Amino acid sequence: LASPETSVSVSAHNAAIGLAKAPRSTGLWEKFFFGLDASALQERLFVSEENVDGFLDTVLCPSFCSQSALESQPLIEVLDVTEDRIQIRLK
Repeated sequence: LASPETSVSVSAHNAAIGLAKAPRSTGLWEKFFFGLDASALQERLFVSEENVDGFLDTVLCPSFCSQSALESQPLIEVLDVTEDRIQIRLK
């Protein structure tokens, strides 16, 4: 993390933490962990095509699905992610 760019904003009903990658760090973040202390962390995934596909694979087609069922699964494409909306295309 790049500490000078990291920020914290707290209000009565919300808290936001802005994280910035260090300049030498590359690639997208896949997930993050949060919690009150290290022994009680919860995992959350960032919205990406890979994470959406992985989630749908586990929800729509459990391990007993046939190969033909896997091939007929819809194509999910994450088009845009902003603070106000997520745009996903389903083919």
